[in-house]
Amino acid sequence: VQLMESGGGSVQSGGSLRLSCTAYGFTYSRDSCMGWFRQAPGKEREGIATIDRRGATTYADSVKGRFTISQDIAKNTLYLQMNSLKPEDTGMYYCAADVVFCGSGGNDFFHRLGSGSGYWGQGTQVTVSS
Repeated sequence: VQLMESGGGSVQSGGSLRLSCTAYGFTYSRDSCMGWFRQAPGKEREGIATIDRRGATTYADSVKGRFTISQDIAKNTLYLQMNSLKPEDTGMYYCAADVVFCGSGGNDFFHRLGSGSGYWGQGTQVTVSS
């Protein structure tokens, strides 16, 4: 399994970016979850959004209303549309996937990935300047 991300970059505060992640070799089944994490400099990695095969989504409070997670199942590709970006959104963004239900708030998925299970992309840098 290989997750390939793209779309990071530098943008000014208030700007937008769209991240993509294509999953190669991952069977995206009904009991699977895909999502995005980010890690800011000097901080722990945090889960920010999940989506399941039915299209049900969850968001962390820090990105709710500004970020949108979506998918193209035919292409096995995950997206993260990020609008109204803030300097505090700066960090490395990772996509991830696992054969697990996302769970309430995405927490089952976040916990399982944080415990070492699942699959990760290599990360893509997002930098937001004020």
